[in-house]
Amino acid sequence: MIEKIFKTESGDVHYWISDQMRSDRMTLFFLHGLTACHDLFANQTEHFKDRYNILTWDAPAHGLSRPYRDFTYEKAAIAAAGILKENGISEAVFIGQSLGGFITQSVIKRFPEIVKAFVSIDSTPFGEKYYSKSDKWWLNQIEWMSALYTDKGLRKGVAAQCTRTDRAYQNMYQMLSFYNKKELCHLMGIGFAGFLEDNSDITIKCPVMLIVGEKDRTGKVQKYNKEWSQDLGVPITWIRDAAHNSNDDQPDEVNRHIEAFLNSI
Repeated sequence: MIEKIFKTESGDVHYWISDQMRSDRMTLFFLHGLTACHDLFANQTEHFKDRYNILTWDAPAHGLSRPYRDFTYEKAAIAAAGILKENGISEAVFIGQSLGGFITQSVIKRFPEIVKAFVSIDSTPFGEKYYSKSDKWWLNQIEWMSALYTDKGLRKGVAAQCTRTDRAYQNMYQMLSFYNKKELCHLMGIGFAGFLEDNSDITIKCPVMLIVGEKDRTGKVQKYNKEWSQDLGVPITWIRDAAHNSNDDQPDEVNRHIEAFLNSI
């Protein structure tokens, strides 16, 4: 994989791309979740690299893509589209975990033609009807509520909430080390509040796969996905003994399901 930098007015966005991009191969774009980085998908990029073109990034305001000023989902979507254009990629399969699923839907909202298919991993849908006034109120409280925890307690809590296996826990805890506590709380705050700002009713015309960990207890992820599944007419692929980072808890199982989905499109 080659590391590259996409320049924006708000800051540099670091991304990684296959050494050789082959025109006869499908491109997979892996988009990690909130407060993580591209390491969340290490088991996926390794598994798929010999058969697909691979693209992954540290999303704006995450990992090496810092400092980054005034994160918004619109900016993230424009950066994602710009990276594809910069590398001569007309379309890609977007595989987004949590925040990565939000960004993918932000891309679909603005640039639907570049999303060949969408794999949502423990994310939730765009759409006004899914989120109650209470949901929206709580999502806007994340930053100050996070600040109530001790630094160590916050990191352990986030890592534990997202994972079921020790290996996935350690990986998430390590990814959180990029940020000091103030930055971490702010990132969590803008991640959720920013989602509410960009959320709107959208139409997804490309093939969609919904993956959810059976033990995902983050917010109302399971509830939202059940409603999303019904609206899209797409079944949920449940991952056993997996929490919010289901692709990291159970990478082999998730990889098998993604492989089957890719073969179907």
